[in-house]
Amino acid sequence: MLEDESNIRSFVVINLKRAGYDTIEAGTGEEAIALIQENPDVKVALLDIMLPGEMDGFEVCRRIRAGNSQMGIIMLTARTQEMDKVSGLMTGADDYVTKPFSPAELTARVDALFRRTGGAAIRDVDEIDQPPFLLNTRNRTLEKNGKRVKLTQVEYSIVRLFMENPGKALSREEILEAVWGKEYLGELKIVDVNIRRLRIKLEDDPQNPAFVTTVWGFGYKWEI
Repeated sequence: MLEDESNIRSFVVINLKRAGYDTIEAGTGEEAIALIQENPDVKVALLDIMLPGEMDGFEVCRRIRAGNSQMGIIMLTARTQEMDKVSGLMTGADDYVTKPFSPAELTARVDALFRRTGGAAIRDVDEIDQPPFLLNTRNRTLEKNGKRVKLTQVEYSIVRLFMENPGKALSREEILEAVWGKEYLGELKIVDVNIRRLRIKLEDDPQNPAFVTTVWGFGYKWEI
């Protein structure tokens, strides 16, 4: 939990502990990075955007993603500008929560993300082979032309949903429910931002996507 205001940090930590989570607290970006390096098994990070010092929440998020694509990341922001939310998601965050938030809302978001980072049950089929992509569902990895593509847990879940439904138009609502869960209280826009991130990683030309195509006014389709 990275938050420079001690009263907010204590409030969040108390509620997370009540929900059964072990927590680590940090008041600056530098402190958070050091603690994460000391505790590599952290599953979910809550990062405040506005922080004292030279390292804000965006930079902490970027540094976590540079070394760990599996950790779940939720951004906390007191600001309501749309670009702040989009910027946080584009730096690699999985979700965002706008202050003020209720303990129940934040805990529900953490619960949903924690379940995803914990991994899904192993199915009989361990690989989905759709050239040039190969998805390994046992170790939750994706390769394109034999080269590993680094994905967050949310991105992996979206790709798996697509590859399990090739050629099918999926609505934003279907994607949101399948990946974030029925209990998710956020906005549909989070689907679009994650699709934008995925295209950067998967497409030869993200501006003219060949694999993740848009179904205008509806959602997206996986073209293989």
